[in-house]
Amino acid sequence: MTIVAPELGRHSWPVMATHRKLAARLGEVLGAAVIDIAEHAGETTVVVQRDALVNVITALRDAADLQFNQLIDICGADYPDRAERFEIVIHLLSMTHNLRVRVKLTTDGRAPVPSLTDLYYNAGWYERETWDCYGVMFAGNPDMRRILTDYGFEGHPFRKDFPLSGHVELRWSEEHKRVVYEPVKLAQDFRSFDFLSPWEGTDYVLPGDEKATGK
Repeated sequence: MTIVAPELGRHSWPVMATHRKLAARLGEVLGAAVIDIAEHAGETTVVVQRDALVNVITALRDAADLQFNQLIDICGADYPDRAERFEIVIHLLSMTHNLRVRVKLTTDGRAPVPSLTDLYYNAGWYERETWDCYGVMFAGNPDMRRILTDYGFEGHPFRKDFPLSGHVELRWSEEHKRVVYEPVKLAQDFRSFDFLSPWEGTDYVLPGDEKATGK
């Protein structure tokens, strides 16, 4: 396989190298673990079987013409209408070849995702973040604790069925002289926004607009 270096100075944004026939090569390396491979805007995404994740990432890391030896990120996405509503997205970088690839898999939230902590030291942090925000467990992670939300936080805030107001709020109590948790009490109702462009203006009358009539 041929690595094509980016044309330096041609673009104002960082440009990665491309790998000729990368999709075909991924099919050879990963075999039956591949569900789909897509190429768009110079980026390659491979969707794989959840249970084969560790073998997939190991193969991508160890193949001499790929060498995706750096884990850039693990994150999630929630699609509530799907049977397996959560997508786990993994971004890998080959510093040797200046290549990137995106690996995706799905889960219904109950089936755990295999942990990558034995392959990359930094995977533990990203897996904890994904668990905290989406509620997706990673089997084999030795430290599956919340990492962004508070200790007593209920639910997972990036799920699309999570209420915008949350379940509880914390405040300083003068009576107890400490921070207390209470059910959410909104001082006012949520406003309804029209999302119109401020450059185009609104289609309703604001207080004071009546003074401009007749001019």
